[in-house]
Amino acid sequence: MANIKQQKKRNRRSLKQRDTNIRYRSTVRSGMKRLSADVEAGSAESAERAQELVKTIDRASARGAMHKNTAARRKARVARMLARQQQA
Repeated sequence: MANIKQQKKRNRRSLKQRDTNIRYRSTVRSGMKRLSADVEAGSAESAERAQELVKTIDRASARGAMHKNTAARRKARVARMLARQQQA
């Protein structure tokens, strides 16, 4: 355990940041699963869900919860899912 006051504060802050990062990554993963299920079912609202998911991915990347290349890869997956749905 830290003895220095500033390090104690830093530990508290890092725990809060960790929780926030986990929340963002979890939301993105859940959104990907929901979008995949919508595309499989042929749902009409999958385009709206995809747009919302892309916003969430961008926000997570901007906050540093997700690396920018990871965010780009996830967004490309979303685009591919929508393209496959529109082809079918």
